[in-house]
Amino acid sequence: MTTYRQPRHLSFDLDEAPLAPGEVAIVGAGPGDPGLLTLRALSLLQQADCLVFDRLVSQEVLALASPGVERFYVGKAASHHALPQEETNALLVRLARDGQRVLRLKGGDPYIFGRGGEEAEYLIEHGIGFRVVPGITSASGCSTYSGFPLTHRDFAQSVTFVTGHAKADGELALDWSALAVPNHTVVFYMGLANAELISREMQRHGLPASHPVALVERGTTPEQRHVLATLGDVVEVIEREAFRPPTLIVVGEVVRLADHLAPAMTNLTRHAMEEPPMGRLAL
Repeated sequence: MTTYRQPRHLSFDLDEAPLAPGEVAIVGAGPGDPGLLTLRALSLLQQADCLVFDRLVSQEVLALASPGVERFYVGKAASHHALPQEETNALLVRLARDGQRVLRLKGGDPYIFGRGGEEAEYLIEHGIGFRVVPGITSASGCSTYSGFPLTHRDFAQSVTFVTGHAKADGELALDWSALAVPNHTVVFYMGLANAELISREMQRHGLPASHPVALVERGTTPEQRHVLATLGDVVEVIEREAFRPPTLIVVGEVVRLADHLAPAMTNLTRHAMEEPPMGRLAL
């Protein structure tokens, strides 16, 4: 005889103390889709008195906060900051010293190109208690929603996350010879402005012009678009298709798997795409 149990309400014990007055939580909001938010991030969103948030935090995620929460936008775009980093640091300290429960909300993961480490150091220097909650980084979310993995035993046994934007708009000086290797995936964050340099140096250090590249704009959101290109024509594709930040540049043989995997995937969200999941250009 088979016995069927009635479904029961599931509760999640997060095993952490509530956010305290005067404490700062540095939290990763994920790449955009609110469904990728962690349970801990959601819990802290609903406890906070004020939010200090970046440009890449989606409106859907912000909507999950308590109705009366005070909001401070400190978004950053290339060469344009709503609030300089130094002032953002000072704002976190001021709000905490006012007894606020502060949520510092960052797109992706706060410790992967999110300046979370810099802000944590500043809080320590000023005696402010804090906690850090990781989030799904853009590389993982965008590649998955585009239909390809970042590693695969047959195509890429390693992956590197690289900033494509130098500090203070300086020269992008990378170890190109370590990046331009076979059986490897390289994900460039914030790399659109340096796409020509990336293309040139990756080829100069050994990869062929035919090496595949994926461009993923606004990944995991309803506005996501993505195409396959090559190192040889990626700059032309960016210009022709008018890609804008935030766009990831993913270099590696794994992106070709989108042709096979993406058509077979069940849509992850209710925003079903009418077009094939990955556009294909110049391969």
